[in-house]
Amino acid sequence: MELLEIQKQIKEAEVDSIRIEFPDIHGICRSKLIPARRLEETLEEGLNFAEATYIVDFANDIAFQGGCGGGAGWSDMNALPELETFAILPHVPHTARIIANTYLKGKPHPIDPKGALKKILERYEALGLKAFAASELEFMLFDSASGENYNASPSCVYQINSAIDKLGMMRTIQNTCLDLGLEIIYLNHEFFPGQFEVNWKYCDAMKMADQTFTFKHVCKELATQNGLHLTFMGKPKNDGGGNGYHIHISLNDLETGKNVFDDAAGKDGMSELQRYFIGGQLAHAKGMSAFLAPTINSYKRYVPDSFAPYFIAWGGDNRTVYCRVPDERGTATRVENRAACASANPYLALAAILAAGLDGIENKIDPGEPADCDIYHDESGQYEPLPFYLRDAISALKADKFLNEIFSPELLAGFIALKEREEDRFKTAVTDWEFNEYSYHL
Repeated sequence: MELLEIQKQIKEAEVDSIRIEFPDIHGICRSKLIPARRLEETLEEGLNFAEATYIVDFANDIAFQGGCGGGAGWSDMNALPELETFAILPHVPHTARIIANTYLKGKPHPIDPKGALKKILERYEALGLKAFAASELEFMLFDSASGENYNASPSCVYQINSAIDKLGMMRTIQNTCLDLGLEIIYLNHEFFPGQFEVNWKYCDAMKMADQTFTFKHVCKELATQNGLHLTFMGKPKNDGGGNGYHIHISLNDLETGKNVFDDAAGKDGMSELQRYFIGGQLAHAKGMSAFLAPTINSYKRYVPDSFAPYFIAWGGDNRTVYCRVPDERGTATRVENRAACASANPYLALAAILAAGLDGIENKIDPGEPADCDIYHDESGQYEPLPFYLRDAISALKADKFLNEIFSPELLAGFIALKEREEDRFKTAVTDWEFNEYSYHL
């Protein structure tokens, strides 16, 4: 999108303010508001943010071990807007937004999650491949005042009606997102009370990451505007299930546009390249767990019979495995990684999955035979489990040589510092469960 076209849209829509946004390591939207008339100036100069923004934890403290200018007096970085992400916000009067890339001393910031994904996509392009993705994201709604489920009734999966969505939030979310250019194909009530799911139309991987990032913070704003609390937290309550983030990936030939995962002559209609991609997913499942399940809470999803992964395996149309290959073939041939928590940063989640797939392709990693049974109850011992705690996932990430080579050391240092600080804070926190379990008898 060209500047003149954007300026025309700004004038016609009477936009007077623009939010310049970028994702931090958590995937939280950080931003500044500028007068719309300063857009051209901002495109040239960018906006300064403290580098330490990248290492602010959920308790509003700084993870000092994460770098980000700590040794240089807490320096600034520069955020430069990416014009093609311009969109007028339907839910905020006279306001637009643009997603930015961050820079340090004139070079791409080594911690920028968008930049991390961009580097990996360039590796695919060097192989003559273009990555496509689609998000499948779950979330839960609660009443802000009472804390109760927006819909407390059981057995409402695949229902859309005024009984389970009295404020019409799904229609509000759908239409807002479509106006923003987010190609949602459907929304529905999911399995647990007050849980909903959104599915996207396939597009190139960076655009999908931008759309997923946008969806998450826009939906939270829409919920707040309607007296609701919306969360992508992995498992918000004891008496409900978890929120997953299934990521569908395919690869196209850059010249022909053909889906290179599809091969009518291959076993089960799959190409060898698709099998290698899956091999990479399994080989790095432990190492990339911290990116896909980035909080202590995320790991409460990984239990048997939850439709979340437990063992590292792949299969066809099998919802008990880590990587699923749905039955569709042709242009719809794809790999579904089912491990990510809805709380994951979409840029880092996609970057990790694509990085693992790249290693699988380049080193022809054989994924073995597909699992054709409910592997939650497999007693053969042939499948390794995922890490079940964030601390174990951090250790696995540190030990994964390939991921440590493909991601910048600055990004890994910042990410690991934040996650280790989270673990340290949790270690000394006393939960309600502990008090209820022990205080009476001990």
